[in-house]
Amino acid sequence: MKNKKIVIIDYGMGNVGSIQNMLKYLGADSIVTADKKEIENAEKLILPGVGHFKSAMDNINKLDISELLREQVLEEKKPILGICLGMQLMCSHSEEGDVSGLSLIDAKVKKFNFLHNEELKVPHMGWNKVKLLNNQSQIFKESLEGSRFYFVHSYYVKCNNSSDVLTKTDYGLNFDSSIESGNIFGVQFHPEKSHSYGINLFKNFIKIQ
Repeated sequence: MKNKKIVIIDYGMGNVGSIQNMLKYLGADSIVTADKKEIENAEKLILPGVGHFKSAMDNINKLDISELLREQVLEEKKPILGICLGMQLMCSHSEEGDVSGLSLIDAKVKKFNFLHNEELKVPHMGWNKVKLLNNQSQIFKESLEGSRFYFVHSYYVKCNNSSDVLTKTDYGLNFDSSIESGNIFGVQFHPEKSHSYGINLFKNFIKIQ
């Protein structure tokens, strides 16, 4: 039987090439597509994303895959990794466009507001540390505590359940920089741009059964 692939969801707004190159480097079989059959047959899913939340949800809805993604993740319990905007899309609502997300996790997306601190620029861009809150994490293994990852974002995720928060990062406030809830994983940073730390995170995601 042919090995099932990791499907990188292609809805027209993701940094898909560098993610697929990273998976190839690690020996993982992947495909970039929004084809429903491929999504159904996937072993794992990656939801990337760069850009505007509402535009992304509009694209996903035009492809008619939102309910399929919910079914595969919430009912079939298929592991999914959301990256940057992809993590935000897994939330229930975003202030960016004032629209609903995929509601894979109980969280909202909020805009950074530093009107009283001119030193803090938006977007939050560059390298920053993460603080691990869940020592039983499936993706944060191999001493990733205190790791530095590459961020580029103007909005951040606020989980309603503290148990869903995997890491915190300090940038004007202590925001939720990654999430983990069962088979659902999300990272606000770009592991594909984060050198050895990102490689280790992808390795751990690939190993999840």
